[in-house]
Amino acid sequence: MTQTELRLAPNGLFVPLSGGETYFNYHWLRDACPTTIDGQTRERVFDITALGAPPVARAARVEDQTLVIEWANEDHVTQLGLDRLEAFVRNGQNPDPADLHKRLWYAGHDASFLRISQAEVEDTDAGCARLARALIEEGVALVTDMEDSDESLERLVNRLGPITPTAEGAFFQVRLEIAPTNLAFTAGPLEMHTDLPGEEMAPGVQFLHCRANTVEGGRSLFLDGAAVAEALRAEDPAAFDLLATHAIPFFYRHDGWDYRAHQKVIELDAQGQVSGVTISQHLQDDMDLPQDVLDDYYPAFCKLIRMMQDERFLCRFRLNAGECIVFDNHRVVHGREGFSAESGQRHLRGCYTDRGATWSTYRVLSGTEHATKVA
Repeated sequence: MTQTELRLAPNGLFVPLSGGETYFNYHWLRDACPTTIDGQTRERVFDITALGAPPVARAARVEDQTLVIEWANEDHVTQLGLDRLEAFVRNGQNPDPADLHKRLWYAGHDASFLRISQAEVEDTDAGCARLARALIEEGVALVTDMEDSDESLERLVNRLGPITPTAEGAFFQVRLEIAPTNLAFTAGPLEMHTDLPGEEMAPGVQFLHCRANTVEGGRSLFLDGAAVAEALRAEDPAAFDLLATHAIPFFYRHDGWDYRAHQKVIELDAQGQVSGVTISQHLQDDMDLPQDVLDDYYPAFCKLIRMMQDERFLCRFRLNAGECIVFDNHRVVHGREGFSAESGQRHLRGCYTDRGATWSTYRVLSGTEHATKVA
């Protein structure tokens, strides 16, 4: 057994890792002890504030790729594998299987959307993991061979996460209505948008199951909002910053509900990368930014919308009966061409689930390498 004594400091210690001697804080190390997590509930059961004095190492050493710490003010020994410390230093956080690189896409990419059958998603963990991964990386996928029933959509959604209800209920129907509550329920063209920005937390992952589509026209329009936002950042950084900094008001009002929320048109993650966009002119309230800010904000806002009408970003395709388009509502912007209401039938049935639930499903299934039948 090989042992290496470590250099101790007042508030932490130094561990020899592949990148050299690396400093770790004592509080962090005590909280990171595997014994702080209950094996059954997988929740933290250790209260660091209950210690009589701040944690300080009496002695510390590395034994066979394991950091061993004997604490000075309590009868406890912490053992941490160096591989865990290496991974934390490399990522700046605990490794996350769902922390995947986003692949931006442009016009014509609809031919390359992941296409996966309903049976593969429902019956195999590998298929479900493929669908979840596509939603993380590209924000969109197409599920094929969908059963023509109400139950089929519910089964598909539940493979990724529980259904997220909205003002319309658990499900909504996209078809012609005599008294529509939404422009989607008409035959007219539908501008590029993300859904329900008037909700404080807009729905995460959207499902649109095509039950029938025999009309003339009505092609679906999709684009990668992250790709458009990154193009704006490259072309006009000042406009990008305005849209990523200021939140504007959105609503969703009808008989029986009145939702209101402020959202940033461009969403950034903790690293400053584009995580999504929020756009919907038909659900946009009167902008309440200071008028002098609007002098610059409106031109930036209009520029982004015009870019979303640019053919270099737009995918145009026909959604066919038996297909379900699944997409990240915080990233993928969608719309529709108008269609002839008298030429046939067009019926989509939709619902949502949470992005967090979908990402969770991928983390659980990310090690799946081969299709396995679900019991």
